Amino acid sequence: MNDKLKALREELKYDKTDSCVQCGYCLPACPTYATMGKETHSPRGRINLVKMVGEGKITDLSVLEEPMDLCLGCRACETVCPTGVEYGSILEAARAAITRRKTYSAPVRILRHTLFKRVFPSRQAMNLIGNAKWFYEKSGVQKLARKSGVIAKLPSHLGDFEVIAPPAVSPLERSRLPRFTAARGAKKYTVAFFTGCVMDAMFRRINHLSVKLLAAAGCDVVVIDNQTCCGALHAHSGELDESKRLAKRNIAAFEQVEADFIVNNAGGCGALLVEYGHLLADEPEWKERAKRFAEKSKDISQVLVWCGGVSVAKHSAERVTYQRSCHMTNVQKVNKEPLQLIRSIPNVEFVEMKEAEMCCGSAGIYNIVNFDASMDILDRKMEYVNDTLAATIITTNPGCLLQMKLGVEREQKSGQVRVLHLVEFLAEAAGIE
Repeated sequence: MNDKLKALREELKYDKTDSCVQCGYCLPACPTYATMGKETHSPRGRINLVKMVGEGKITDLSVLEEPMDLCLGCRACETVCPTGVEYGSILEAARAAITRRKTYSAPVRILRHTLFKRVFPSRQAMNLIGNAKWFYEKSGVQKLARKSGVIAKLPSHLGDFEVIAPPAVSPLERSRLPRFTAARGAKKYTVAFFTGCVMDAMFRRINHLSVKLLAAAGCDVVVIDNQTCCGALHAHSGELDESKRLAKRNIAAFEQVEADFIVNNAGGCGALLVEYGHLLADEPEWKERAKRFAEKSKDISQVLVWCGGVSVAKHSAERVTYQRSCHMTNVQKVNKEPLQLIRSIPNVEFVEMKEAEMCCGSAGIYNIVNFDASMDILDRKMEYVNDTLAATIITTNPGCLLQMKLGVEREQKSGQVRVLHLVEFLAEAAGIE
């Protein structure tokens, strides 16, 4: 084997493909295989392509691009795999290898650089976006844009997402997320709250409610100023080096606080936070620090359950269903706690949907860059949601939240079915605003 092929194998994590015995157990669990019916768009098919590249049978890595691009990265295949294939690592490495070799047009290159290095990692930039959205809504520009039809003409179906985006909070309210919130009653834990980038810009209200819920449950809550984006969007887009840089920034920031847990409220963010040890495993200076950070990282549902749940003020009778976050389920392995919290609320009838573990098609920005493929997956999901006759769909991830809202719009049920983050649902039941 020549040195070039050996280096390529290491880059692609070729050795990890040996665990795949091509048994096909992953096929029924894969959303893209279910909707596209192509072997190249299944986990074992993608792994086989990587093997062929690593063995020199395929010399053009662009062959990998479409199969990897159309993968949701939900990692449901890992959950059902009988041989423990680390599909996430293989996918991550393949995407990074493709990105390193791809020549982007000038506009795309500038856009990627701006978003990944200047916008998502910057709290100031994300705050500016949140404030701009509030001004857009309150100034009358939104009404004018919708009335004129401009929204419907936005590229990449962005107009569809504009309609279902949550209302922005005011700049004044944005400034009211305290750096420290004391536990109500006897303190059970001290937690450091991970705000995220998109969560903080677009879903600030959920962050506020998260802090209040944690405090009500008995946690001292610390919000660290110099934290940054988790790096998940970067890793999923092949920007692995930038993802590692952001991980190091977060580790260094949260090391400054003595906390029992680092708490997040977004399944996608949490999935990367718990894998910081894997992400930085090859860097001796950061390996153990990353492992300690990952061990402390918990979803808010876990901590609320450990604190004894939520004290309910009053709740009307309601039928609900739960759309699982793939990354929370398949990577963080947080399955029982959200259901336990939902079922603890009086007068709530919980109805499980068919194929509850199947991805909704959001997957970070997948529903923007692969809209048609995403909608095929969403439409299948909404069939099963409709069968539950639920009035409320509960989610645990911002992407899932928007995707399910879009599904409700596509089904023309916006006046009949609502979509809430678990935090919103619990805060409502607890009388927290």
